[in-house]
Amino acid sequence: MVVIAICGCDQGPATPPVATTNPAPVASKPTAPATSNTNPQALVELPASATAIGMEFKLISAGTFTRGDGDTAHVVVLTKAFSIGVHEVTQAQFQRVMGSNPSEFKGPQHPVEGVSWREAVEFCSKLSALPAERAAGRVYRLPTEAEWEYACRAGTKTEYSFGDSDSKLGDYAWYGENSGSKTHAVGGKQPNAWGLHDMHGNVWEWCRDSHAPYPSGNVTDPSGPASGAIHVIRGGGWSVTSEFCRSAYRSMFVPSFRVYYLGGFRVCLDPSSN
Repeated sequence: MVVIAICGCDQGPATPPVATTNPAPVASKPTAPATSNTNPQALVELPASATAIGMEFKLISAGTFTRGDGDTAHVVVLTKAFSIGVHEVTQAQFQRVMGSNPSEFKGPQHPVEGVSWREAVEFCSKLSALPAERAAGRVYRLPTEAEWEYACRAGTKTEYSFGDSDSKLGDYAWYGENSGSKTHAVGGKQPNAWGLHDMHGNVWEWCRDSHAPYPSGNVTDPSGPASGAIHVIRGGGWSVTSEFCRSAYRSMFVPSFRVYYLGGFRVCLDPSSN
């Protein structure tokens, strides 16, 4: 077994084990700034809208939940409803919008991976600029870390969205025990109670926030620091053990780096656009 370490976290061991026979990347290299990530091939024929490429969204009501666990647990109030992707962004969707596919594990309905945070943000900007989206005033972005965990928990206070025991994790997630050391098509496992698939496992997902310690008290509509050297990733992935797929587990990575076992994401529709 080859063990690959990812960036450290606030909770749990700092380096989740990766169950894979793939060679570890020698060194992750920074990508060019998002504005220069232009495909050199012929002009890409852009879709008219997010719906045209099969993106589905679920409206999530405003509410209150407990974020984190143990000593870091605190109450978060979200005052605005928001819509979030039912699935992680697929390779086919990423290809249509960006004109490229950086994924190691190819498959049109597999989640895109190996995407830097900057590229994920660029995808959201380009999606927002599509003719039908611009005409409707819809603005897409990455979810905040608070929105992500609220959506993942789907009203629960347990370790996972389905309970405290990881014995049923294989019904909801592709992770180190059942993935065969690769990603799988989105939507292949059971959704959480709010109808969202792959919130546990398959690929780690970028959040909008820069990483920082949690606040000591309760917060309303938190969005994290305005800037920072590292960004939050959530959800665990195909390569890790169950503890890293917990609803509360948070990790972090450098926003300009691409790594094939990280770097997926799902899209959020800004509350003002709902």
